[in-house]
Amino acid sequence: MTLQHRTDLRNVAIVAHVDHGKTTLVDAMLTQGGAFGDRDKHEERAMDSGELEREKGITILAKNTAIRYTGPSAAAMGLDDGIIINVIDTPGHADFGGEVERGLSMVDGVVLLVDASEGPLPQTRFVLRKALAAKLPVILVVNKTDRADARIDAVVSESTDLLLGLASDLADEVDDLDLDAVLDVPVVYASGKAGRASLNKPADGELPDSETVEPLFKTILETIPAPAYDDEMPLQAHVTNLDASPFLGRLALLRIVNGELVKGQQVAWCTQHGETKTVKITELLETKGLSREQMTRPARPGDIVAVAGIPEIMIGETLADVNDPRPLPLITVDDPAISMTIGINTSPLAGKVRGHKLTARQVKDRLESELIGNVSLRVLPTERPDAWEVQGRGELALAILVEQMRREGFELTVGKPQVLTREIDGKVHEPVERMTIDVPEEYLGTITQLMASRKGRMETMSNHGSGWVRMEFVVPARGLIGFRTRFLTETRGTGIASSYADGFEPWMGPIEFRASGSLVADRAGVVTPYAMINLQERGSFIVEPTSEVYQGQVVGENSRNEEMDVNITKEKKLTNMRAASSDSFENLVPPRKFTLEESLEFANDDECVEVTPEIVRIRKVILDPGDRQRARSRAKNA
Repeated sequence: MTLQHRTDLRNVAIVAHVDHGKTTLVDAMLTQGGAFGDRDKHEERAMDSGELEREKGITILAKNTAIRYTGPSAAAMGLDDGIIINVIDTPGHADFGGEVERGLSMVDGVVLLVDASEGPLPQTRFVLRKALAAKLPVILVVNKTDRADARIDAVVSESTDLLLGLASDLADEVDDLDLDAVLDVPVVYASGKAGRASLNKPADGELPDSETVEPLFKTILETIPAPAYDDEMPLQAHVTNLDASPFLGRLALLRIVNGELVKGQQVAWCTQHGETKTVKITELLETKGLSREQMTRPARPGDIVAVAGIPEIMIGETLADVNDPRPLPLITVDDPAISMTIGINTSPLAGKVRGHKLTARQVKDRLESELIGNVSLRVLPTERPDAWEVQGRGELALAILVEQMRREGFELTVGKPQVLTREIDGKVHEPVERMTIDVPEEYLGTITQLMASRKGRMETMSNHGSGWVRMEFVVPARGLIGFRTRFLTETRGTGIASSYADGFEPWMGPIEFRASGSLVADRAGVVTPYAMINLQERGSFIVEPTSEVYQGQVVGENSRNEEMDVNITKEKKLTNMRAASSDSFENLVPPRKFTLEESLEFANDDECVEVTPEIVRIRKVILDPGDRQRARSRAKNA
């Protein structure tokens, strides 16, 4: 075996908790690295190409871009033609852990962004653990150094402590883990929005002293190793992602591990079922900037390319030499922790809005197509032929899937998220999460009480002296269902909370999610302001006047912890004596408007969410009130 290195190539993943300015830093790298001739030729946040990604400010899908860097550091290495830097933009959220694991399988190192004020958060721990387990070198980038509340020294210290703790935890699991190398992490100080990076620590709240991101490029070239390969090995290429082209069909994104690949070549396709088939590469594409172009040279080890011609290829499979096929290990991901039921829309108003995908076959085909590119998702049949159990990493990942389907024209009935338990040593165990919460000091008692009601166990609490308190809890995953809405309400929208999976613990007992009941429409019709004014003493509403409702639809929240059937379509009786100004609706309290995620959090166990392209409704699983009462009686006597 003779190991060789591609000195003209670097593969690096850039990860961050939520965003932390990652997209603006990648913009600066693309522009200053020569991917674009001028800043105006591409949009800001170029890597967040999805509509939902731009709306939510998070990275959902792992994407790659290529920069041909020809700056001073490349010239110093004697590479006049420059160095290709493949940048993989991966999510930093644990709910999209499958994307993280795929992204890390394509690279030789990681650039980890942390905020100069917030520091490392739970998702930072999740990504770092994956990177260290894969023995990938890490570059720490402290971003947004120009924030007024920046605390750069403390953030670097917290990040170093996190690295040491993770390395110690992994020492028994990972062979030959070099603790000294883990702690000797290079630190780069940056402001992605300003397009600056420096190796010199600026004062808190100040911009880095360099006017470009050249120091970051230099650190990447010095820290991230060049791709290694065995020049005596046959072709091996690992499929790490999938895409589609309207002209070429399915595209397989792969990294060449050994050997070379050219257009028109016959290769062995090693499937995940252990079969080997001979196929032809009809097209070979490389990434330049944000676009793909035909590759005129052979793809060599370390290259990240896209191939066409294999319509049924899946993530984790291998393209190998026809005469000597040697499949690579399949990509493995963590087990799902949350499930929800997704089925066709069964409400009386199904098909009366813009939704045009209504059948069980269409829903089933869409869920199966999602499995092609989402390795962390599972779809299982249920007792009903028109509904399926979808399992994923977290509530956010499943809500994103439903939101994407809604925008594609689907009408769905979505059940309340449930946790997936497992039996360990004869006892039921449930998934738990480690949650970090940052809140102003005045909300300390409120949040402590809120977490205690959800079986949260406080592990640490610290005060940075800035008027904010940071608390860390271990809480059951089911305790976080519906938590976000309550949390934002209690903290007046000022709190910050994030969490990551932390294994399984014995079942912690029942949790009361809502202290309030539901107001349920007892008949179909149109909501009237007159009825709402008379009923608003009972609670708050989530429907607007003149909107259409049906029997069994949840129209509001009851101030008491009980379900109440109400006539929200009642009209005022007509009389002979009536002034034109007698109907005054000034006292009508505006209804609350729920997003899809908030609706899933709000729904009780006997409720579900009706999702259409134009509106999201909460409804009872059993619409008829008499049938609901009989079902409760049977459950109580069972």
